[in-house]
This record gives sequence, structure tokens and C-alpha cells, in this order.
Amino acid sequence: MEHVVRNAWYVLGWTAEIGTGPFARRVLGEPVVAFRRRDGRLAALLDRCAHRLVPLSLGSVVDDTLQCGYHGLRYDGTGACVHVPGQENVPPAARVRSFPITERYGAAWIWMGDAQRADPRLIPVIERYGTPGWTVIRGEPQYHRSHYLNIVENLQDPAHTTYVHPGTIGNPASSDILPVIEESEGHIVTYRWTLDAEPPPLDRRNASFSGPADRCQYYHFFPPCTSRVDVVTMQAGQEHTEANMDRGLRAFSYKFLTPETDAATHFFWLHVRNFGVDDKELDQRLIRDMGRTFEEDNVIVSAMQREQDATGVRQLAWLRIDAGPSRARRMIEKMAAADSAAAAPATSTAS
Repeated sequence: MEHVVRNAWYVLGWTAEIGTGPFARRVLGEPVVAFRRRDGRLAALLDRCAHRLVPLSLGSVVDDTLQCGYHGLRYDGTGACVHVPGQENVPPAARVRSFPITERYGAAWIWMGDAQRADPRLIPVIERYGTPGWTVIRGEPQYHRSHYLNIVENLQDPAHTTYVHPGTIGNPASSDILPVIEESEGHIVTYRWTLDAEPPPLDRRNASFSGPADRCQYYHFFPPCTSRVDVVTMQAGQEHTEANMDRGLRAFSYKFLTPETDAATHFFWLHVRNFGVDDKELDQRLIRDMGRTFEEDNVIVSAMQREQDATGVRQLAWLRIDAGPSRARRMIEKMAAADSAAAAPATSTAS
């Protein structure tokens, strides 16, 4: 696969998706199967039996092992075959790769690279998760038919919202405001304030404003796969302090991208907000509206991918609004190149 970073945590799925049987999903071009052991811990293996390469996800969980549905070979959480029906010895080659996997924030996180580098402290922090006065919703996983870098660029691009999302988060008053871009090690943020303007449709439904509002959008990106958008809508005329922003409508919207192939991406999102904390009806409305918003993006990036595949060209013209998205792409490309170099076998020259 092109421009992928293997030494990173990716969301394999929401915890609620993974039941008691095998759970299959392709990640970074590789088939993965997860299963839950009797103590509740997850294990993740390459979804290919070492015998005839039949997907292990077609089998079943037996005690603390995953049993192949073809000839009954059983694999433990390390990928070792521990039972072969009809014979006592287990061939040394009867082993499949295992992957580090852990659960946090209601998600199962998998590490596809060097297992020795799989530090759970590198899992992205979700701001305000579990904090009193804030609530969390999450949407159904989406399947975007596009290279994940197209989606990364979209998530770092405030300019598209006016045109792609007019019925939800779009705001024509923002269309001519160029964002500010700041970059540091392992992080990039693109942001802009829209001052003294009519609130967008979603915000008008979620709060009453006596007049114009100030609205900010901070598009944070933590390569290779995590986007956090900090959105605040507050009554115009106030100082933009943290306290005043928290008194307005404030939400942290997270997107987690898990590349499947060079032309498809698993898209996960969750939303942490400080308004309507106990409003289940609002939860459902936001899940519906935000799901619709991200599907609108899906239409765009999928169409983009089709034309990129047809032409072999990614982009013909560059605009000023491309500055933030391009920086995010370059950060990932640099990480991916370093990742590949570290994984390449060492070479030596005989003297």
C-alpha cells in the first residue's frame, strides 16, 4: 500500500461491534480476525489458516482458541496452532501472525507494525471523554471508497463545508475567510473564526441565539489517522476565553481513519459535547445529522478517487486553501517513508 504508517494504532472496530464470534476486517491491506477470550480480552490474528489459507473468520471460537472452519485447526491468541484434529504433533509452520490489540474509549485499537513498538500510551487522547458535564455519541462505521489521504485532506479543509454541507455545518459567511495554519512535531492545526455571523443550521437547532454568533473551527490532525475538530459557537461580542467558549455550544468531533486498501478506508467517528448532555432525542438527531454530513464527504472523496484512478493524476491546480491539507499529507508521507526505511532489511557490502 502507498503512504501507510504501520507503526501506529488504528481502530479495528467499536467494542460493541465485536461479539463472541470471530470479527473480520481488512486493515492496511491485510485480513485481520479478532476474537474474545473467556476472560474478555481480545486477540487479533492474520485471517488466514496456516494450512490452506482459508479465512479463520469462517470458523468459530472454541474456549480460548480460534478454530478453522475447514479442518478444525485451533490457534491461541499468540497465533500458535495448539491442536490439529487426527494427529498429536503440530507442524512448526502451523502458526499465523498475531497483532497487538487493546480496548480504550469504546474502541478496539490494533497495531499492524513492529509489535515491540506497540505502546498503548501512543493511543490518541480523547478530550473530555468521561468528564462530568460532557456526553459522548458515536456513529456506525462508514466505508469510504477512497485512499485515506484524500480523507485526511478533506478533514483539514474548512473551505469545503460551505459547498458540501449547506444543510448541516456549512456557513456561507466563512467561505472567504482564509484559515490560520500551525504545525508542530506530530500535530497540525488549521483554524478560523467567523465573527458576527448567522449560526449554521445545526447550531440554530441546538441553542437559542439572540443575535449573531462567533464560531470557531479548529481542525487538529495527529498523523497518521486521527482528526479532532474543536467547534465552538458562542454569542457574538464576547472575549474568546476558554470559559466563555465552554458556556457556548462546544464539541470535540473525532474521526479515526483505518486504511483498508489504496482505494478504501474504514471511517469511525465519535463526538464529545457539552450541551444536551441527557437529551437522548438530541443524541439520535446528532447521530443522524453527523452521519449524513460524513456521508456527504464520502460522496466527494469517492468520486475524487474514481477520477484519480481513471487519470493517474491526483491534482491539477493548487489553491491557497490547499496549504493545510497539503501539510498534513506531507507529514504522513514523511512518516511512511521513515516507517518503510526502518522495516527494510539491513544490507551489507562484503569487503
